[in-house]
Amino acid sequence: MPYPDEFEGFMINELGKYKDFKKQPFKPKKFGDNDVDIKIECCGVCGSDVHTITGGWGDAPTPLCVGHEVVGKAIKVGSGVKTVKVGDRVGVGAQVWACLKCPQCKSDNENYCPHMVDTYGAPYPKDVDPDETISQGGYASHIRAHEYFVFPIPDAIPSHAAAPMMCAGLTVWSPLVRAGIGPGKVVAIVGLGGLGHFAVLWAAALGADVTVISHSPHKKEDALKLGAKHFVSSGEKDWAKPLAFKFDFVLNTADMTNTFNLDEYLSILKVNCRFHQVGLPDEPIKELKPQQFMANGSSIGASHIGSRPEMLAMLKLAADKKITPMIETLPVSEKGCAEAVDRVKNNKVHYRFTLTDYDKAFGA
Repeated sequence: MPYPDEFEGFMINELGKYKDFKKQPFKPKKFGDNDVDIKIECCGVCGSDVHTITGGWGDAPTPLCVGHEVVGKAIKVGSGVKTVKVGDRVGVGAQVWACLKCPQCKSDNENYCPHMVDTYGAPYPKDVDPDETISQGGYASHIRAHEYFVFPIPDAIPSHAAAPMMCAGLTVWSPLVRAGIGPGKVVAIVGLGGLGHFAVLWAAALGADVTVISHSPHKKEDALKLGAKHFVSSGEKDWAKPLAFKFDFVLNTADMTNTFNLDEYLSILKVNCRFHQVGLPDEPIKELKPQQFMANGSSIGASHIGSRPEMLAMLKLAADKKITPMIETLPVSEKGCAEAVDRVKNNKVHYRFTLTDYDKAFGA
């Protein structure tokens, strides 16, 4: 049964066997009045995909099609859809549904809805889909999502560049704008990878004074090219001392916080400012004590993707300022998916992957 009864995707059938992709069919959720079907053109490869299919973040249902940085064309819209029409080029990020009724949803915090459905690996509520179908992601022929989580892609942004903005871009944009980052603010971005390079692009475009802190000295040239004014190598002894009380906001995009000397990172914050996490390690941060935050009244926090208004504002800024991330592309296939996730796992990408050539894999 081809579309619309079934979609086709490159799927993992056992967690841990993260390179063992198989092309196979799956059933989407029941089509609803507010749903949009998208024929996928390309999909970014996110660190979340890797953490999920390796089992690093714990259990997940299988078979599983990952991918939550989707760009494609709307080919079917429900009778209640008002924001998308057939033929529109649109994107979908890491969320495909929320109740849109709770206090979180009504305050532009639908990314914190307690009933939310992630783009892959999450069951739909029974009242939305009688089969409580498990959501499946974007290494696939099609995706079905509620219109609120389907975003128009500005003409100025090529599809392969828009794809990684759907998760990586939004994940760092949201905490930056919620922290009021702009002219006059001094920001440190920890880690220059897929998330970090977006954080530098956005923080610089918002007008902040940006420093990149990285354990990879060879990334200095890229950091400056992306818009950072300063680069600090965290592998050097006493690197944090000259930076004491310097930053209004430290955004950590590295997923190895469990290995950090956290006291060093907290020491570089101004009074009452925050060390904010979007890189999520597989291991817990051990021996964290309240006393560590007392010297400057600092705090530690984290966030989850972003809201629809934040996504639309981010895409507008990227289009207006012609901001382009650093991306490599690979054709979507069993081999291409395996190579992409393996290289992301081993930090061998500069700085995001987008899977392309979907028509060759799934037909036009």
